[in-house]
Amino acid sequence: MLAVNYSTIRNNLKDYCDKATDEGETVIVTRKNEKNVVLMSLEQYNQMQKALKNAEYLAKIDQGVKQLKSGQGQVHELIEVDEDE
Repeated sequence: MLAVNYSTIRNNLKDYCDKATDEGETVIVTRKNEKNVVLMSLEQYNQMQKALKNAEYLAKIDQGVKQLKSGQGQVHELIEVDEDE
């Protein structure tokens, strides 16, 4: 992980974009008033988003299991659908 000030990144944007995409580097762009941003590859960003969604999904499953164990589950009849419909 690199931390670079705004002026440096502005003057060398291509180099830092290449570091993010080619080397998997995460670049923190430091700005005034602590309004920092992060530069990373789209691949790395997508992996983070997928991991976040997976964690949220697993948390929902855990919540459902807890509800079932505490007797809050409900039984429903399955609805069969004809393939012709």
